[in-house]
Amino acid sequence: MKVPYLDLKGPHAEIRAELDAAYHRVVDSGWFVLGEEVRAFEEEYAAYCGAAHCVSVATGCDALELALRALDIGPGDEVVVPSATYIATWLAVSETGADVVPVEVDPDTHLLDPAAVEAAITPATRAVMPVHLYGQPADLPALRRVTDRHGLAIVDDAAQAHGARLHGTRVGGGGHATATAFSFYPGKNLGALGDGGGVLTDDAELADRLRLLRNYGSRSKYHHELKSTNSRLDELHAAVLRAKLPHLDRWNARRAEIADRYRTAFADLPGLRPTGVPEGAEPSWHLYVVCCDDRDAVQRRLTEAGVGTLIHYPVPVHLSPAYADAERWPAGTFPQAEAIAAQVLSLPMGPHLSDGDVSYVIDAVRAAV
Repeated sequence: MKVPYLDLKGPHAEIRAELDAAYHRVVDSGWFVLGEEVRAFEEEYAAYCGAAHCVSVATGCDALELALRALDIGPGDEVVVPSATYIATWLAVSETGADVVPVEVDPDTHLLDPAAVEAAITPATRAVMPVHLYGQPADLPALRRVTDRHGLAIVDDAAQAHGARLHGTRVGGGGHATATAFSFYPGKNLGALGDGGGVLTDDAELADRLRLLRNYGSRSKYHHELKSTNSRLDELHAAVLRAKLPHLDRWNARRAEIADRYRTAFADLPGLRPTGVPEGAEPSWHLYVVCCDDRDAVQRRLTEAGVGTLIHYPVPVHLSPAYADAERWPAGTFPQAEAIAAQVLSLPMGPHLSDGDVSYVIDAVRAAV
């Protein structure tokens, strides 16, 4: 038996008729950029999350970068980021010319610790960028209390957190963040057929500036108010996302069922620790991540058993060639991030895993540890 790490065919097969209708609607309209599908998706996704505005863009990384640019963050500014995250979080800051200020994460949840954030704030700090890693919502209310004391913005990275809630409030809603950036990459819980992203905010002026920044600094053709770029969600991707959005809660609920089965089955295993769930959190379970004392051996045994796995992420950002700075961040500077990178393993997760698939994964993990 084989259980792939990720099944992208199942969700599309389930709603094939809706996707076909979306495709034909776009093709028949003859309008492919910044049209009715984009406008409708932005309204629907903002309403789903409980935000006033959604501004779609071309990628999740663009969503982060343009949110920072819309806040006039750039050279000479600092943005606090987690030590353990995907490199896109840091790259978005670097692309603005601002400096990343990494802080260590909670060893159980792998999320930003508000106390550590406060300790890292300097007169140059302009924003904090928490990451809802693996779909686990970060403690935005606690972080907001910190940022309010210092007059800072929160731009949260929700690339993996579509539909996640904390204390009943969806990520992207509730007004806790200045702006929330999402990715609609195909492998996400809410994914397009290619790259895509979006920014949610309750600030009308910020949303208006984002719309300028994504479209050559222009609100009307050939009239440009800002020096900017082209970062637009295609009409076809927006139509696909509209077709998928009504199914997201149900798909996330299935992910939660699988996560519950995993958690129960692995509770007594020495040498394997599922990532902690914050109090009051309803994760989107984009990933199901465990920490293994002998991760590489466990992964090898699972591969031999036909169970697909991935490592998110094997190289801490501060030790990657893109950010290698032996004087500023030598090995050992962020021991928690380095320990996480050496131990994490992502197990198969998705709404179309069968009960039999899940049972097979559980048995294989128990035999591999």
